[in-house]
Amino acid sequence: MIFTKKDQTTLDKIITSRRDVRGNNFINKKISQKKLLKILNSAQNAPSVGYSQPWRFVIVDENKKELVYDHFKKSYNKSKKKFKERKLYNSLKLEGIKESNINIAVYYKKSKSNILGQTYMKRTGEYSVVCAILNMWLTARALNIGMGWVSILKPKKINKIFDIKSEDYKFIAYLCFGYTKEFFDEPELKKLGWEKKKKIKNLILKKENK
Repeated sequence: MIFTKKDQTTLDKIITSRRDVRGNNFINKKISQKKLLKILNSAQNAPSVGYSQPWRFVIVDENKKELVYDHFKKSYNKSKKKFKERKLYNSLKLEGIKESNINIAVYYKKSKSNILGQTYMKRTGEYSVVCAILNMWLTARALNIGMGWVSILKPKKINKIFDIKSEDYKFIAYLCFGYTKEFFDEPELKKLGWEKKKKIKNLILKKENK
């Protein structure tokens, strides 16, 4: 399949328009099962080491949402100590657990057999799951659905909430999906001045930096 310049432009727009959506931007509108399936199918089409497809998903029910939210609040309050010199932190909305329509917990499923390409770099399986998550993020954006990644969570607590006892499963991400009021023209943390966008020339390692 050969893609056109129009296709390339559309892809670039989707990538540059992707945003981490928080609870103050989600609206009360349901995501259809058809669109949810599209998002999950895009994850299935992600690259994975040795074609292992190690991603697993938990579609979170309302009761579990409440438990995850309660845990988030405790973790968030503890994390404030690490950013006490940055007053902006206390005003940030860092999740959309309750406001979003669908929550998905994403896990890495360890294989009991050897995986091609994973012999020396053991974490490539986990990296594969992250590739799947990015596919989900971009597909959601193409469907005009927002996604937020909640990372102020303790994996052990999340495993307990979802009754994941096997060491074969590793918690990777907690994702919130929903329709939004808007998609910001720039990443929210950039707009708020939390960080500045880095220049490509400063991201390329040079000999003197190695």
